[in-house]
Amino acid sequence: MANDPSGLDRFDAAILAVLAEDGRISITDLARRIGLSKSPTQARLRRLEESDIILGYRAMLNPIRLGLDHVAFVEVRLSDTREAALRAFNAAVARVPEIEQAHMIAGNFDYLLKVRTRDMISYRRFLGETISSLPHVSNTSTYVAMEAVKEVMLAEGA
Repeated sequence: MANDPSGLDRFDAAILAVLAEDGRISITDLARRIGLSKSPTQARLRRLEESDIILGYRAMLNPIRLGLDHVAFVEVRLSDTREAALRAFNAAVARVPEIEQAHMIAGNFDYLLKVRTRDMISYRRFLGETISSLPHVSNTSTYVAMEAVKEVMLAEGA
């Protein structure tokens, strides 16, 4: 980790790995797991939070159990790709809870969206009423996921 541009050492990496597994772990147990005492562990955790390496803590929900088992990936082409249009599209996408991920793409389309809905009927309505009305959307193509083979959060693969 000496060449790590983020400046993390092995204890920082260990903290991140443990928290990726169990974000509710106590400081005492975290310190024991990484091999440091409680005070330096707390200081390192605070530094990781203040430097925005740790952005927050949240519960991981099971979308299938919540009835949200329809996943579609949507290619979006915009009619305008000037900076103001991109900002408008980005801001609008950020407000839509059904859009789990949005990535600007270098390729034959402008954005790739991961959308989660209850079923094909609700997705079709969402596509027609929400995605199509986002700023500057000119064209979309949808790919429906049949099965999630691998979904990993960033810290899990780190």
